[in-house]
Amino acid sequence: MEKSLDRKLAALRADPQADVFIIADAKDADMAFGLAAPGPVSPEMVLGAEARFRSLAEFRELIRQVVRQGVVDIMLMSASTNEVLTIEERLFDSSAVTPSARTNDTTDIWAVQGGRYLAAPSSPFRSATLDHIQCGKLECEGTERRRGADLGLYSITFNNDTDRDQRTLEAFKSFRLEAEAKGFRYFLEVFDPNLPEAVDVERMPRFVNDCIARSLAGVTRAGRPLFLKMVYHGPRAMEELCHYDRDLIVGILGGSAGTTLDAFKLIHEAQKHGARVALFGRKINQAEHQLAFVEFLRLIVEHVLGPEDAVRAYHATLGELGIQPRRRLEQDLVLETSVMRYATAGTTAYSLPAAPAPGGGRPVANRPATPAPRPVAAAPPDFARMTPQERLEYHRRRLGL
Repeated sequence: MEKSLDRKLAALRADPQADVFIIADAKDADMAFGLAAPGPVSPEMVLGAEARFRSLAEFRELIRQVVRQGVVDIMLMSASTNEVLTIEERLFDSSAVTPSARTNDTTDIWAVQGGRYLAAPSSPFRSATLDHIQCGKLECEGTERRRGADLGLYSITFNNDTDRDQRTLEAFKSFRLEAEAKGFRYFLEVFDPNLPEAVDVERMPRFVNDCIARSLAGVTRAGRPLFLKMVYHGPRAMEELCHYDRDLIVGILGGSAGTTLDAFKLIHEAQKHGARVALFGRKINQAEHQLAFVEFLRLIVEHVLGPEDAVRAYHATLGELGIQPRRRLEQDLVLETSVMRYATAGTTAYSLPAAPAPGGGRPVANRPATPAPRPVAAAPPDFARMTPQERLEYHRRRLGL
């Protein structure tokens, strides 16, 4: 089945300003958080030592539901989950969603209870091998490489330290060469430094942009990432990077969960200033209803709803589904500052416009109170075969616009 990712990448290669947007659900948290990775059993529960978390089986069932919904373009998983869902269950064979796996787990994402790893400088490390991602065993033979995922995330963290950053880039080079030899595609995640004081906050956006541009200058097309995943540092930094290299597709990461407006405003602002990809993990996984949350992300990037209206509509949908929201509507319409890395402390350098006062914003007088996206029951529309205009018209009809 044609993958929506391939179609959108082709459109962006033909026209970097093409009005398409790639959404990825990052369900690879088991390579970072351990038992807490599947998220709390109830959205109202606070993460912590006493929280009750979903099981891995429940976590994977949520992945199945999101894939069957068909709204996201990429599902990012750990190698072990990829083996179960992609290789054994063949979940993606009849889906427009592309399976993907995290190819490395640098030490700055080892966010385990009682651990001190996050406070130490990032060091390169890889649990997974490309062969295990592609076919589930040590060495793939012939067409076996097509059994699993042929796309992965590779993560790097620059800490403004010559020796450490050199080792990081050497590991990245080794990965690129192996990926090229084995026909494996990847996208590149670039975290902000995980060491305090590594870079002045006001210089952080340019530091990260410069590191990306410099690091990829020596990489030819055969070894370059399909796109980037990075912190959104605000309009100027995003526009500078997109202007520098029109062939570089820039995407944003989500970071910590925050309010619903945090997520909706972030994807809206990043798209407006040049981003064409968003990879949200905790923002989706800790949502009260993941399928509805994902659907509203899509409605925002397709210009059907603005962020504030989407928050209101999301709350109306939760009400119709009988789900108690984590926050009252007026609280969920507040823009908080999210920490854009795995650690639970630190500062963020990205900037978003101030949120409207609770209850303010553009009225929605002529819109139904509840657009009512539903959990998957019947077969969903074939989004992969729709043109952007057909998708827009479909959502307009559903929302009564």
